[in-house]
Amino acid sequence: MKIRYAEENDIPSVVELCRAHAQYERSHFEEKNQQQLLYEFFFHSHLNLKCLVAEQDSEIVGYATFFKQFSTWDASHYIYLDCLYVKEKARGQGIGKQIMRMIKDYAQSENCPVIQWQTPSFNEKAILFYDKLGAEKKSKERFFWKL
Repeated sequence: MKIRYAEENDIPSVVELCRAHAQYERSHFEEKNQQQLLYEFFFHSHLNLKCLVAEQDSEIVGYATFFKQFSTWDASHYIYLDCLYVKEKARGQGIGKQIMRMIKDYAQSENCPVIQWQTPSFNEKAILFYDKLGAEKKSKERFFWKL
C-alpha cells in the first residue's frame, strides 16, 4: 500500500471515489465534467488544492483532498480537509491514519497549527476514527445556499 499525491492519470479513479463517498454520506453526486474540472484544480489552479491517493495492488482505494484556509478568529492559516474516503474493503488497514499523518506533515510544513474537517453525525465509524486520532469536536450546523 502506498499513499502519494495524485497524478493526472488518477483523476478517473478519484471521480469514482467521489461518487462512492457521496453515496456513503447519503448525498447526491452529479457528475458534470468532474474529470476535467478536478484536473484543472489539482494541477493548474492557484488554489493549491492537494489530493492524496491510497494505492493498493495497482488500485486507487482511497483519497483525501485538502487546502490552506485562513481563520480570522485565530489570525492564522489552517488546513481544511475537504474529503477523506477509503473503500470499505480497504478500511481497517491503517490507510486513513497514514493519510492523516501526511496531511499533518503538510500542515506543519506550511506553518498551519490546525487541521479542520467535517463528517456527518451518523458516520459513527469516522467519528470513532477521528476520536482515536485525538481530534477535538465542535458542534455546528453546516448550511448550503445554492445559487
